Amino acid sequence: MLPLTLRFSLLALSCMLPLAALAETPLSTERVTELETLLYQDCGSCHGMTLRGGLGPALPESRMNAYSRDGLAALILDGVKGTAMPGWDGLLTEQEARWIADHLQNDNPLDE
Repeated sequence: MLPLTLRFSLLALSCMLPLAALAETPLSTERVTELETLLYQDCGSCHGMTLRGGLGPALPESRMNAYSRDGLAALILDGVKGTAMPGWDGLLTEQEARWIADHLQNDNPLDE
């Protein structure tokens, strides 16, 4: 039988393995450029090319930070029922939606 300390160490390591599998691979520079284009072109077709509003509301950081990053990513992926906001889950991964959410919350060029 293994010593108690070794058993606890192995148990701790086995608990950490699923966390390591969840770590996201960074997006490529090319994909980030594509996501920025999608945000300002496709999302901008409703929210305005500068995100100041249009058919859809303006997307200032203050409004985007009312959501958690994961909550905003879910909104991006699932859309908003009963509105013109479509879900983008067929075109974006969860990681990409989180990148857009993070960008809107932290690197948003829209000044209020």
